[in-house]
Amino acid sequence: MHLLASNVIIFPNWRQPEELLRLDLERVIKAIATHPDSNQITLIIDITGIDTEDAHLVVSGVIMDLLFAEDLDITTKCDISLLGNLDPIEWKSIASRVHTRIILENENQESLANLLVENIPAYKIEYFSNLSVGKLIEDCSNRLFQQRRWLEAIAQYQNLLEISSGDVEIYARLSHCYKQLNLLDEYFQTLQQAIQLHPTQGNLHFELIIELRRNGRIESAILSAENAANCLPDDYTFQILKYLTIPSVYDNEEQISFYRQRFIQGLQTLIAQTSLKTTEERHSALAGIGRLTNFYLSYQAQNDIDLQRQYGQLMHEIMAANFPQWVVPLPMPKLEPQQKIRVGYVSYYLHSYSGTLWLTGWLRHCDRENFEIHCYYIGNEPDPVTQQFLDYSDVFHHIPHNLSAVCDQIIADQLHILVFPEIGMNPQTMQMAGLRLAPVQCTAWGHPVTTGLPTIDYFLSSELMEVENAQKHYSEKLIRLPNIGVSYPKPYIPPVVKTRSDFQLPDDAIIYLSCQAPFKYLPQYDFIFAEIAHRVPQAKFVFLRGSLIQPRLKRAFAAVGLDYEDYCVFLSIPERLDYLMINLLSDVYLDTFTWSGGNTSLEAIACNLPIVTYPGEFMRGRHSDSFLKMLGVTDTIALNTAEYIEIAVKLGLDPVWRHDVSQRISQRHDRLFDDKACVLGLEAFYKQVVEASL
Repeated sequence: MHLLASNVIIFPNWRQPEELLRLDLERVIKAIATHPDSNQITLIIDITGIDTEDAHLVVSGVIMDLLFAEDLDITTKCDISLLGNLDPIEWKSIASRVHTRIILENENQESLANLLVENIPAYKIEYFSNLSVGKLIEDCSNRLFQQRRWLEAIAQYQNLLEISSGDVEIYARLSHCYKQLNLLDEYFQTLQQAIQLHPTQGNLHFELIIELRRNGRIESAILSAENAANCLPDDYTFQILKYLTIPSVYDNEEQISFYRQRFIQGLQTLIAQTSLKTTEERHSALAGIGRLTNFYLSYQAQNDIDLQRQYGQLMHEIMAANFPQWVVPLPMPKLEPQQKIRVGYVSYYLHSYSGTLWLTGWLRHCDRENFEIHCYYIGNEPDPVTQQFLDYSDVFHHIPHNLSAVCDQIIADQLHILVFPEIGMNPQTMQMAGLRLAPVQCTAWGHPVTTGLPTIDYFLSSELMEVENAQKHYSEKLIRLPNIGVSYPKPYIPPVVKTRSDFQLPDDAIIYLSCQAPFKYLPQYDFIFAEIAHRVPQAKFVFLRGSLIQPRLKRAFAAVGLDYEDYCVFLSIPERLDYLMINLLSDVYLDTFTWSGGNTSLEAIACNLPIVTYPGEFMRGRHSDSFLKMLGVTDTIALNTAEYIEIAVKLGLDPVWRHDVSQRISQRHDRLFDDKACVLGLEAFYKQVVEASL
């Protein structure tokens, strides 16, 4: 069969009267032959139900009739191939290269049913005649794309680009196919080709920069940001990216210092160059900060208060320039007798998300006689946890992706206190936090870093997580709530229904679980894994999201004469059940340095998994430390890196001690989960701050 750029198939009913059959064939063959792109089209005729020779005779007769009646020489206009008696497997190998089915008056219904042709775009002859080959291939490509048949879609999009320059959407879909298959070089090359053809398409630039950074290609990301800023000089998004792009993962410790200095200088330049004089400038700056946060800065393990204040002031000025009505101080609403204090919680993440799961406890244990709870869900991924927030609220608003509408609603509700559970992960939340929507505004440790915003008054933290002089880490006034500061619901842990072999893990290994996001691993601590492996020969380190740090681990293990592939396992665990199974099947949980596990550590504790941790200087590095202190299981808390290694090795080599630690954890869950003392402390703070303002 000779297939061309566009391949069209028909399914004639060979059992119908010959006159009608010939009429169907004549109309189709004529439509193909007279099509403007006929030389790029192959017509495939299904001949199931008729002898091949008989089918040739009929088709040849039709071609001769067209030659004599209309002087139409089909042989010079298009290719015709006869295809019949295919089984489903043979058909599948051909179907992805068939772009179109022409619908006939009378069709072979048996063939249509057997070959499952519903995946092929189908048109009546009249409509087909007005479609270009490019449109036919594009429709087929998009159908494959929608069916998530990535490889087949790639072939067709490439086919399409060979005959046309390609619009933005074609390149966007083609790049998406490559991304889904983790073909990153092809993915980035496709985006770059698209940008060359469409240099003013901001979305292409944005995706390229963000994904290059996310995948550890920081130099390319910065070059792409500079190119985007040149192509779109009036788009504030690319001014931010040009000056403030830093790595998500560092290759070595020296890089941290280099990129921190780059950020410091870039922020100063960005502030100096930011103009908000014209309407266009104000709107562009607003759109820019609505697409980005400075999320990765705080993963350098340094005190960010000065940089956060500068960045926060810039965010506030941009918001004030766009919404001057929402930055003026607000008086504290009066509390009439029997009236409740109105507390609002606003977040993009009022669903199953590690940064807000803890918040359900504050709401569930709320003193309903004295407080009225308002929740504002500005994201749009509702799930059973969203239902919990709704159930625990007196008033619940779901206002997704509409900044003005949610701000209007908050103002109308006349809150006494507004709490942002996290600030710094979601751009719209950051924008809102730069406004004055309530007399008192707080944030909490859903994102455990000071905001630097002049509009956030208090940081709700934990007495167990903060060092003595911690106020110097915050632009907000630090409030140390009792214990860990949150009432975390005890997770449901299922019975062990899988084995290590289900995850290709050996039964005799000592499994060290290390399940943090790659940006939590700093290069100066890579040697820890190699040192543990050197002393625990059966060690297996299971990383669930750590593929970006593989080159670093390779170097660290090689430095002590080991091959990291003998010890490091990189798993992708999309299902929650499998994630919990990995916790239950592991022996030891290794906490990350400088930025501790939060939700992950709490779930490891619920699985009775011993945790090795070394508390850092800042609250974000002291989560696991506080959890273990609240449990009263403190013998796996290290005072330095050397002791961290010693504890990890002892847990690996001493199964009796390991079991003892696990047992003590299991017996003390009630000390940690669903803590009500922190809620009493929180509500005492709320009452005090409202009374002080009246």
